[in-house]
Amino acid sequence: MLGRLAAAAAMTAMLAGCVEPRPAQSAKAPAQPAYDAPSYVVAIPVPTPRRLPTDNAPRQLTASIQQLVREFPGTAGVAIRAVDEGWTVQANGRLKLPQQSVSKLWVAMTVLDQRDQGRLRLDDPISVTPADLTLFHQPIAYLVKGGSFETTVGNLLFRALTQSDNTANDRLLTLVGGPSAVRDFIERKQLGDIRFGPGERLLQAGTAGLTWNQSMSVGNTFEIMRSRLSPEARQAAMQRYIVNPPDGAAPLAIADALARLFRGELLSETSTRLIVSTMESSRTGRARLKAGIAPGWTLAHKTGTGQELGRRNAGFNDVGVITSPDGRRYAVAVMIGDTTQPMRVRQQLIQAVAATVTGYRGAATIATREGDDPEG
Repeated sequence: MLGRLAAAAAMTAMLAGCVEPRPAQSAKAPAQPAYDAPSYVVAIPVPTPRRLPTDNAPRQLTASIQQLVREFPGTAGVAIRAVDEGWTVQANGRLKLPQQSVSKLWVAMTVLDQRDQGRLRLDDPISVTPADLTLFHQPIAYLVKGGSFETTVGNLLFRALTQSDNTANDRLLTLVGGPSAVRDFIERKQLGDIRFGPGERLLQAGTAGLTWNQSMSVGNTFEIMRSRLSPEARQAAMQRYIVNPPDGAAPLAIADALARLFRGELLSETSTRLIVSTMESSRTGRARLKAGIAPGWTLAHKTGTGQELGRRNAGFNDVGVITSPDGRRYAVAVMIGDTTQPMRVRQQLIQAVAATVTGYRGAATIATREGDDPEG
């Protein structure tokens, strides 16, 4: 089985990236990204959703994706939505699987939705203080030195989506009104089977079997306190999370939401262009979807990576929209909810899905030029 995944992934060059990195313990503060948040004054109203054609899903693509998921040693789900054609391919697409940092997408959309309503601006000033710090990957923490870091809403949005900065994301979450505001956005836009959790601190503490204390945000305090728990307590907490993740979502719902986003059905035109361009600038997950797409294709995406206990991982994802050289767009959600496979094997599954989609589109283009049925 691993040979088949490796063969599919071998269509691409080997890239060195992996998961969202944790910042090294260094006293030197990283340079602030050069990003000036655009300030749009006029937002074009969101258009009425249009009915898409009900084309049948490509049979060969369906068979290939289902085989990849069926042979993966663990719980995984995949959904592919043709943004412009309307068909969907899925395997375990209705399972509620942990999102982890994929959920940053819904925070970003809520921010931009409030911008469209005139409730905030991207150039609004905002402070980040020690009380806002979270855990794991938070490079912005080095800029909060005993006081506060003064920035803008747009800069936090950029950091949250491109660097997967947990503190930047949670500060935006507080700004928009907390988890209830994001859940309201999901419900109002009818995004379907997508849960939004309690925020990074409570979610990660609960997954580990801890009760959050703000002192855990400093250095590696969280990891030290987690290591003091008994193996039984940690295993029980991990199992509870995997069985019923508070941030669980169906790959089908995520792929459909991304397709609607890219068609301009969720946000104004300017907000849509902003979030798409920001997702295209993402620096995380270089060995996931990005490593599987063919030359000439582009990717706008968001990764998510959960905690590990021993060899067990809960949440290893990449979701986004890949665009072919001829402009065809495909929303792809690959989510691994529970596995003991090493990271490289998880990466290979995600790469294989991307390579399969781009390979299908290439074959379809050639068949169309030659006058053949690509499914024949």
